[in-house]
Amino acid sequence: MSDNRIPSLDGLRAISIALVILSHLAKWKHISLAWMETYGSLGVFVFFVLSGYLITNLLLREYEQTSTIDLRRFYFRRAFRIFPAAFAFLAIVIALYWPQMRWYNIAAACLYVANMDLSRPWMFGHLWSLSIEEQFYLLWPLALKKWYRHKMAIVLCAFWITPVFQTALYAFKVHDGLVASLPIYSSQLAIGCLLAIVGPRLPKIGSPSALAMLAIFVFAPWFPGTSPTRTLFELFFISPILHISVAGLALHAIQVPYRFLNWTPVAWLGRISYSLYLWQDLFCSNPRLHAGYALVLPSIACACFSYYLIERPMLRLRSTWSRSPKIRPQVLARMEAMHGD
Repeated sequence: MSDNRIPSLDGLRAISIALVILSHLAKWKHISLAWMETYGSLGVFVFFVLSGYLITNLLLREYEQTSTIDLRRFYFRRAFRIFPAAFAFLAIVIALYWPQMRWYNIAAACLYVANMDLSRPWMFGHLWSLSIEEQFYLLWPLALKKWYRHKMAIVLCAFWITPVFQTALYAFKVHDGLVASLPIYSSQLAIGCLLAIVGPRLPKIGSPSALAMLAIFVFAPWFPGTSPTRTLFELFFISPILHISVAGLALHAIQVPYRFLNWTPVAWLGRISYSLYLWQDLFCSNPRLHAGYALVLPSIACACFSYYLIERPMLRLRSTWSRSPKIRPQVLARMEAMHGD
């Protein structure tokens, strides 16, 4: 089954989670790499692109085989993939930090709208991205099933909603939960969806082009939006180019499976990245801890506990319960092989 996994994607996840952890360590002064703070959001960005790509890839394959999308099956699979590890984390954290929370912080976290709860405590700080992804999982399959023929138009509109929506927020000086709502990140998810739609028809990306996109990935976040004009330039030019570059790098990594990205330890880190993302904030963003890089060790230990004792058993159970003759065996095998989606 592992032979059917898409090459390099676990390696890309590993790089993404490494960027997130290093940025959190830098943000809370656990390490002296202040410049790393800039790249934490890029790590999450890559996760969004991969989520858009993988989910759309699976949905397109199902539609090609059955001429429809089984939403009940999709949400069933998503629930088994996401909820067990997440709610185990929430239960433990709520028990440990109950006095520092309010009922609405807990409700927002459990209902996956933490991105719009700007008062969430630090131990829930990272849940904004999981909320964005869950909202995407809820809406995109519905839209794709209902308007499949218009999928390109939907994705392109979602891509350009972000700069337009952000411009409107700036113009009207909005500072509430809308500043972290789904439209703010729809372009990052949409470029992943677009990659799944057009990727198979794109030519192979050469190394010079990949290096140029890598340079954009490294340097674009440092563009200073210090004035209205610069901000608009960043929203409507720099950010779209960055998004396209990340998608291009992902496609290049799939087309040219680099040994490092598929090296067993790196791929393993990518496979546990969901659990690691859940738990790392409890240590790497803890203002009371001062152990530097050593904070990564308990994060990985908790992630291993979550992955091997919760995620994998639930994925096996999902695999057993979700089989149906409606989807051809080769498609189901592909879906199960990509259990990191």
